Amino acid sequence: MSGYFLYHSIGTFPGKAERMAAALAEFSGVWSAEDDGQWPAALGARQRFIDAWSRLIEAPQGTLTTAENVTSALYSLIGALPSKRLAGKRLLIAADCFPSLHFLLAGLAERFGFTLDTVPPRPGESWVRDEDFIVRWQDDVGLALLTFVTSTASHRCDVARLAAHGSAMGSIVGVDITQGVGVAPFSVARTPVDFVVSTSLKWLGGTSGAGILQVTPDLLATCRPELRGWFSQPNPFSWDLDSFSYASDARRFDHGTPAILASVASLPGLEWVAETGVDAIRAQNTALAERIIGCALDNGWAVRSPLDPNERGGSVMLTLPQGVDPAKLVSTLRSERLYCDARGATLRLSPGMVTTDDAVDALLARLQNLIGSRQRRAS
Repeated sequence: MSGYFLYHSIGTFPGKAERMAAALAEFSGVWSAEDDGQWPAALGARQRFIDAWSRLIEAPQGTLTTAENVTSALYSLIGALPSKRLAGKRLLIAADCFPSLHFLLAGLAERFGFTLDTVPPRPGESWVRDEDFIVRWQDDVGLALLTFVTSTASHRCDVARLAAHGSAMGSIVGVDITQGVGVAPFSVARTPVDFVVSTSLKWLGGTSGAGILQVTPDLLATCRPELRGWFSQPNPFSWDLDSFSYASDARRFDHGTPAILASVASLPGLEWVAETGVDAIRAQNTALAERIIGCALDNGWAVRSPLDPNERGGSVMLTLPQGVDPAKLVSTLRSERLYCDARGATLRLSPGMVTTDDAVDALLARLQNLIGSRQRRAS
C-alpha cells in the first residue's frame, strides 16, 4: 500500500528511484571521464529536458529555457521587459497566488514603477473567482499573473477566458502552472498566453532547481534581460567585450554557466508523464479525489476545493474543525504511512499514480476517527 498524498509538494511516479539513479549514474560517468566530452553531453542533456518541457505544453521551439525556480524565472522576465510595459501601470495578481511570487513583486513595484494590485477572495471563500479577477482588469493593467491551480484550494482558473480578456485589455498575460501541469491539460498552442513559469516538481515528479520560463515569440523579441552573461549570446564563446548581443531565442534569458543536474534528474519524470499521458493521470487522480470529497461531504467536513473537477486541480483541501490539531493529525497519519501535510487548518490531500485504493480507504477511515462526523449532508 502506498499512502502518498503529497503530489502538491514533491510528486513521484512508479520506478522513480531507479530511473533517476540511472540518469544520474550515466551523467556521473560522463562528467568524471578524463576526456573532453563533458560539456557537449551535459548541454545535450539540458536540451533534452527543454525539448521534453516544450512538447509537454506544446510550446514553439526556441521559446523555453531553464530557471532555478518560478521566482527567479519571473524576476528574469520582469527585468527584461521594456520599461513602458509596466511603468505607471497596475500589475494584477490574485491573493491565492504562490506567496513567493507576491513577495518578489511587492519588492519590485517601486523600482519598476508599477502598482501591485492583489485581488482578494470573497469573504468566507477559499479562492479568487475568475469573474472578480476580470472585474479588476482594465486597460491600465500592464501585466496580469495568473495561477493555473492554487496551492491552498486547488482551484483551477479558466486560463482561456482570462487570457482572452487580457488580450482585449492589451496586457501581458503570464501564468504559473506549477500546481497543475502534469495532472490537468495545459497547452500554450491551444491557450495562448505571453509567458509561462513553472518547476518540475509536483505532478511531474522532478527535482527542485528544475524550473522553466517560456515566452511567446512576439514578447521574446522585445525582452532585454538584466541578468545576462556569456550564455545569453548567439555564440557563448564570443569573448569580444564590446560586442555583446542577445540570442534571438529564449537563450537570451540564460546568463552564466547553466546548472545541469536538476535537468538530468527531472527528465525521467517528464518522460514518464509523456509515456503515461496526462489524460490517464487525470482520470486516476479524479477517481480518487472524488472518493475523498464524497466522504468529506458525507461526514460534514468543510471542503476548501471546488467540487466540480473541471474547476479543480489534482488536490483536495479540507478545513480542519476547531479542536483538531493539524500537526498532530498529520503526525498520526504519518505513523501509519499515510503522507499528507497541512497549511494552518487546511489539510492538503493529493492522490496520484502511486496512491492505492487501499490507502484511500485507510486515510478516510482514520480521518473519520480523528475528525469525527459533523452535520452530514442530506442524502
